[in-house]
Amino acid sequence: MGFQLSGGDARRMRVRSQLLTGSDLLPAGVVQRAVALQGQDLPAVLRAVALRSEPGTTVADVRAAFNDGALVRSWPMRGTLFATTPEHLGTLLFFTAERIHRATVRRREELGLDERTVGRARDVLLEALQIRPLRRAEVLSLWDAAGIPTAGGPGYHLLMHLAVAGHVHWGQFHPDRPEQLLTLSPDHSPADPEAALATVVRGFVLARGPVTEADLAWWAKLPRTVLRRAAAAVEDLTTVEVDGTPAWIIGDPDLPTVTGAVLLPGFDEWILGYTDRSLTASPAVFEALVPGRNGIFRPAVVVDGVTVGTWRLPRSTARSGTEPVVDLVERIPAAARRAIDQAVAAWPHG
Repeated sequence: MGFQLSGGDARRMRVRSQLLTGSDLLPAGVVQRAVALQGQDLPAVLRAVALRSEPGTTVADVRAAFNDGALVRSWPMRGTLFATTPEHLGTLLFFTAERIHRATVRRREELGLDERTVGRARDVLLEALQIRPLRRAEVLSLWDAAGIPTAGGPGYHLLMHLAVAGHVHWGQFHPDRPEQLLTLSPDHSPADPEAALATVVRGFVLARGPVTEADLAWWAKLPRTVLRRAAAAVEDLTTVEVDGTPAWIIGDPDLPTVTGAVLLPGFDEWILGYTDRSLTASPAVFEALVPGRNGIFRPAVVVDGVTVGTWRLPRSTARSGTEPVVDLVERIPAAARRAIDQAVAAWPHG
């Protein structure tokens, strides 16, 4: 039987695993440790990395890590963008690319993207990227000029398809615009795939634990038999029980104390790193985070490992100031409210 954890213990351990109170790591180290962070919303993932990094880290510092090539953004597991490292991207695509391409065959048929069209799009793009990285709008214009229509879905799907194939990724930022440029991807296929996948599994657990096998399978989108084999190779993987449910952590259980309040950006791994979010968010809070289950995950307010509400920036900063506005869902004591006020006043990431 694993070490017994209460729900409160598990929540506080997750706060620590997720580095929600910061760390001594640079942005590239944060992402390397976590394997990949949800990156569909670019400003949100820049904030997510910055708040987990060493004190004083800014969003500009995270952009610099992309500009240096230490970080990339792509579609490593499914049709969702993640921020990751070149090496982790190579490992993940080694295991997931074929499955993703199989799963999207029907979509390509619906979009009129036969093999010949996809091949032409690839050749046109790779030739252009030999010269310089390109903005998304430039890529789409390039394909349109070559007689490959991109409006209504084909353009986005081609970008994802060619990234999943390992040809391209989103890398450095445009010097004058808040957007990334598409660039050629070097080959980062793992020399030892099984060992590399074990490293991925360890990183997932280290940066999110306690987690269940179901959480890992949902996140990685790989068969459980494959993931179990990789987990068995992680020497310091430890099984615990959270309110009677088996879960994994890395190393020995070390129960943290109260963790305070923190503001998280939208689409954060605090919520999206798990298939079951009930440990840290009640149904009412989850409805506030994703109103109408529309796929848009709002920024979250977390107190001592419990998600208690959402926050937003004022529509008119000239009238209302620049501090975040908190919308609480859960009833909280006065001390927790004061901790949130302190987090709001200290929020540096825009």
